[in-house]
Amino acid sequence: MTLYGVELVRCADAEEVASVVADELVAGARSGQLLVLTGGSSPGRAYELAADREPDWSAASLWWGDERCVPPDDERSNFLLAREKLLDRVGAPPREVQRIRGELGAEEAAREYDELLRAVRLDYVLLGIGPDGHTASLFPSQPSLAERERRAIPATPTLDPLVDRVTMTIPVLCSAPEVVFIVTGESKAEAVERAFGRPPGPETPSSLIRSATGRTRVVADTAAAAGLRS
Repeated sequence: MTLYGVELVRCADAEEVASVVADELVAGARSGQLLVLTGGSSPGRAYELAADREPDWSAASLWWGDERCVPPDDERSNFLLAREKLLDRVGAPPREVQRIRGELGAEEAAREYDELLRAVRLDYVLLGIGPDGHTASLFPSQPSLAERERRAIPATPTLDPLVDRVTMTIPVLCSAPEVVFIVTGESKAEAVERAFGRPPGPETPSSLIRSATGRTRVVADTAAAAGLRS
């Protein structure tokens, strides 16, 4: 099977996936990269391992690919996941933590993040994949997939929980030289096959995200990668 624009890193299980991604985050932190983090069910363990392996994150700059419009201490917050699994565990915090302030509401938070993103160059983007093929808060066949001017926009999800969101746009996510999808579990296998084993299309937003200047990789366990051949 052809892999459309990505390299597959096939791991034995979710722990190996987390270990591979943790090592990359640590390398980025040590070299002072601008790292874009993700939420969802897959990355938490990677954040824990990254904090364990490198206590000094003072050179790194952390950003988020998307966020729900909730306070930063809300259990649904992507920032909260990173805070509990990574930031609260390190000895020296990042030089910069640029979370999306979802509590401002989708329009204002998106406007603020759009402005902040104008002055930066992303180095490493970490993304997940939903069972419907969405990534960040870019949902299937939505007008947001066509946005080419703004760097961050409001987004309305098409699946529960129906909480307004803010997301980086496709051109921004594709601007990083390193784009990495972290995916685990059998429930993601169909979405992974559609995203990386078929031609890209708006019905599977993750199929539209490929680094424009470097490489795109999928770090997946055996269950999630079951529909792909490398």
